[in-house]
Amino acid sequence: MLHWDDLESANAALNAFADFDRKARFGEGPLSNLTMGIKANIAVEGLPWTGGLEAYKDRIADKDAEAVAKLRAAGAAIIGTLNMEEAALGAKTDNPFFGATHNPHKIGYTPGGSSGGSGAAVAAGLCDAALGTDTMGSVRIPAAYCGIYGLKPTAGAISQDGLEIVEPTLDSIGPLARSLEDLEIVSRVLMDLDDPQPIDNITHLENLGGVDCEPAVLETYEKARDALGAAARFALPHPLTRIRFAGFILSSLGLSRELTDVLKNNPDGLSDHLKFLLTFGPERSAADLAEDRKILAETTDAITAAVEAHGAILLPTAPQVAFSHDDKAPANQADFTCLANIAGLPAISIPAGWSSDGLPVGMQLIGAAGNELGLFALARKLDEKLSAYRAPEIFVGNI
Repeated sequence: MLHWDDLESANAALNAFADFDRKARFGEGPLSNLTMGIKANIAVEGLPWTGGLEAYKDRIADKDAEAVAKLRAAGAAIIGTLNMEEAALGAKTDNPFFGATHNPHKIGYTPGGSSGGSGAAVAAGLCDAALGTDTMGSVRIPAAYCGIYGLKPTAGAISQDGLEIVEPTLDSIGPLARSLEDLEIVSRVLMDLDDPQPIDNITHLENLGGVDCEPAVLETYEKARDALGAAARFALPHPLTRIRFAGFILSSLGLSRELTDVLKNNPDGLSDHLKFLLTFGPERSAADLAEDRKILAETTDAITAAVEAHGAILLPTAPQVAFSHDDKAPANQADFTCLANIAGLPAISIPAGWSSDGLPVGMQLIGAAGNELGLFALARKLDEKLSAYRAPEIFVGNI
């Protein structure tokens, strides 16, 4: 039985759900005991399909996205759509039209972006699992900041039907959950998974690519490396900040194409900040774009080679823990997560530790294309050793 009044009351403090569907019901199948929320850029029949945009606030989805249809057919109760960063291009989930979503571990702090509603709702127990989207880390960063589990699957493993696209070569729909067990069972419904390939060797990035990380992240990373015996090292052909910027340029280009009609016919439906972000790609010179694409191709080769040689890569999910909505988002937030999107590889973020002020720290594992099940097995090994999951004080079970 779904307790709608309790859910709406709990959501009021977090602003994680944008819309509830009180007609939602459980069905039969492997997900028949799970409630699920869906990021607002993924179509849910009968609910607003806004993509976090004022321009689309009155648009109602006339059918489910393919991923949502699979979840319903497997018995999940799809209870509503979730708040997100405007157009899925952003870092905090502080939406200028639909409001800020708060981290259930600390009100006033970001749950991460752009799937912040998904991360906050799952962490707070408003739903058992959720769908987000990950273009440069937007499933895994909210998972890390909110202390839960999130999967960015192999590129193309989950249909993009019914998804508002940022950049199709980088975008992935991905699930978030409070346990690896729930994350895996949802993943099995969403995609055809190959037999697991054992991962016996793990590598890590030399000097973390020069990225400046907070002490809690570095301490947790060392524990995770020790837990997995990740002794091998690899290097990237370019600085991570430059790689991430090249990915951002590709995202800006892709989203500017997707929003061409809105920019022309309803520019007030976009914030000034988003319109500014959309200028970066189109205003890039041909020579600079060529350099960006060269950097992305060389990075793909390096990441793929490291995974092929060693089985998996261990990295922090983000260089920092969640921060105040009053603070500017750090530029390096997606430096680590962007690599899996650029290379088209699967990656799982798990809760791995805690900062001194009680905020979660996430670690991610990047594996070979199509080896999600092997990656799950490795993530379980690390999860058992670190045992870091902890429910937030704001949790539906405690209300």
